[in-house]
Amino acid sequence: MDWSRLDETWALAGESPALDAGWLSDHLSDASRERGGPAVESLTAAAALAHRVPGKWIGIAVLSGTFRHPALVAKSATVIDQATGGRFILGLGAGWHDGEHEAFGISLPPIVERFDRFERGVRTIAALLSDAARSEPGVTIDDPIFPLRAATNEPPPTRPGGPPIWIGGQRRRGIALAVRYAEGWPMPGNRPGDVAYFSERRDALRRALAEGGRDPDDFTFAAQLSCGRTAAERSAAREVAGRLIDAGANHVMLGLPASVAPDGLADLIREVAEPLRSTFG
Repeated sequence: MDWSRLDETWALAGESPALDAGWLSDHLSDASRERGGPAVESLTAAAALAHRVPGKWIGIAVLSGTFRHPALVAKSATVIDQATGGRFILGLGAGWHDGEHEAFGISLPPIVERFDRFERGVRTIAALLSDAARSEPGVTIDDPIFPLRAATNEPPPTRPGGPPIWIGGQRRRGIALAVRYAEGWPMPGNRPGDVAYFSERRDALRRALAEGGRDPDDFTFAAQLSCGRTAAERSAAREVAGRLIDAGANHVMLGLPASVAPDGLADLIREVAEPLRSTFG
């Protein structure tokens, strides 16, 4: 999607009371292809589009931990938090798409090493977004990869505690990381509309949250699904969205194929978002 169409699509989304948030993914090329294809850089896009959706949340599901130094992520997230009046959701993931990493010469380590680095990066980001980093003496982390030494994040985020972090982990270590740092969990984009998977992972996260001394009801479980290109696909998506909500989703990301934007967004709002809002509030 070229910039003018993306901008027009977000402007239309900003006019709809049926939509609470605008979401972006984080890829350097089309994630549905092995190599190449269009993609906008998500952090700059989020900042540029914020004025199109006043009063709504903006989220990224999820930033690849391999693309950026965590200090830069924290500083960028702070700017978008300020631009949105404290309504930015910072989704974080370890990274996965082989083709884009190879094309751009970005290292994609084996999963164990990659997740080790991701855990360290999340800790650094959380520290810089914390209230302790708002002023001197700042925060210090003794880490061999991402150390902080009396680091401050000034000017600080608008939202106390910084933007909410959502962790896109699926297995044991990812769930543990979410329990420690996250306020929400986004269903992975490669399993859109999979109600059984969503329900199983939600139950696992709720158990882990309770075991970690956190209230599972004070946590966001976000489902994802594609609303397709046709009226029949949108009708099916509306039905699946209802099942996901019944399964415990308290946020639903409605995916719109780039090829049908911006006109397709009006259809999505009318045939999916508004009926869901009417039924579920």
